[in-house]
Amino acid sequence: MHVLMVAEQLRRTAPGGIGTYLRSLLAALDGDLQVTLLASRPPAGPDPVAALGHPVVTSPLPGVVLGRAWVRGLAGVTGHRFDLVFAPSLSAPPSGAVPLVVAVHDVAWRRLPDAYPARGRRWHDRALARAARTAAMLVVPSPATADEVVAAGAPPARVQVLDPMYGCDHLPPADAAGAAAVVAGLGVDGPYLLAVGTLEPRKNLTRLVEAYARARPLLPDPWPLVLVGPPGWGVEVDALRRVDGVKVAGMVPDAVLAGLYAGARCVAYVPLFEGYGLPAVEAMAAAVPVVASPVPSTAGAALEVDPLDVDSIATGLVAAAGDDRRRAELVTGGLLRAAELTWKAAATHHVEAWKSVA
Repeated sequence: MHVLMVAEQLRRTAPGGIGTYLRSLLAALDGDLQVTLLASRPPAGPDPVAALGHPVVTSPLPGVVLGRAWVRGLAGVTGHRFDLVFAPSLSAPPSGAVPLVVAVHDVAWRRLPDAYPARGRRWHDRALARAARTAAMLVVPSPATADEVVAAGAPPARVQVLDPMYGCDHLPPADAAGAAAVVAGLGVDGPYLLAVGTLEPRKNLTRLVEAYARARPLLPDPWPLVLVGPPGWGVEVDALRRVDGVKVAGMVPDAVLAGLYAGARCVAYVPLFEGYGLPAVEAMAAAVPVVASPVPSTAGAALEVDPLDVDSIATGLVAAAGDDRRRAELVTGGLLRAAELTWKAAATHHVEAWKSVA
C-alpha cells in the first residue's frame, strides 16, 4: 500500500501535538508500507519534512495559502498514484478518486468557542464539514470524540475510533544536564512542579496559576511551578510571571523536556477540554505523579481534578507533590497506563483502518 501523508504541520515553527503525532506514527510504521509526504513549498533553509527520510511531494504554494486552498477544495492531489491519502489533522487536500482518511483529534472549538479566535473557529468548522463530506474515514481517539464528530455532521459509518490512536513512548532519553541548565536559568535550585502545554486559554493556565498560589504555602517547601510550552494566544505571560514562584521556560527540545519531566515533583495538566491529553501520559511514562482534568489519555490513572474549581486543582497539587503515599500510588498507576500506549500499537491500528478503505 502506498500512502500519501500530509506533513504540512512540520513546517510550522511550533508543530505541537499534531507534529508529535505525525513524527511518532511515521517512525512506528512497518517498513513494507510505502509512504510519500505532502507539504507546501519548501523553506530556503533546512527542510524538516525532507529530513524524515521519505519521498516528498511539494506544492508551489506557501503553507498558509495551501491550507486556505484545501479548505476551499482547491490544489488537490493530482498526477500521482497513491492508494490512500492520510491527513493527520483537518488540514486535508482534495484527493479526487483516492480514498482520504482524516484524523480528528477533538472538536474543542465547538465545545469552547471563546477559547479560540473567531477566524480559527470558522476555519475549523469549514474543514470539518469538508472532511465529513469527502473523507472515506475519520479516525478519532475516543468514543466521546466520535459522538461529537457525528453530532457535527459526519456520517456515523465513516467515523472510526482507534484505541490507542497515540503512544507515549516517543520522547528521547532525558537530557538531565540540559534540563538542569533550563531550571537554573530560571533561578530554580531544587524540586519544582511542572506544567506542559501551549500558552493559550484552553490550557486553563490562569486557574492553574491561581491554584498554585493557594497550594504553595501548603507544600513541604515553596517549590516553584515551571511552565513549559510554546507561546499561543490570549494568555498574558507577564501576568503569569508576576505570581510568586511561577517560572515560564517557553519551548524546549524534546530531550530537555524528558529531563524536566524526570526531575519534577508532579506534573499538572488541567485543560478546560482536551480530546486526548498527550503531556499527561508523557509524564506518566517518566514515572511522575500527574494532576489532570478528566482527559481520555490518563484513563483514571491521574489525580483527577475539576478544571473549573481552583480549590480542587490546589488540593490536587498539594497531594501529588507532597503526599508520599499518594505520589507512589500515582506513579504506579501512571506507569501501568503508559505501558498500554505504544506508537507501535497505534501504528498497527492506523494501518488496519487504512487498509479497510484503500
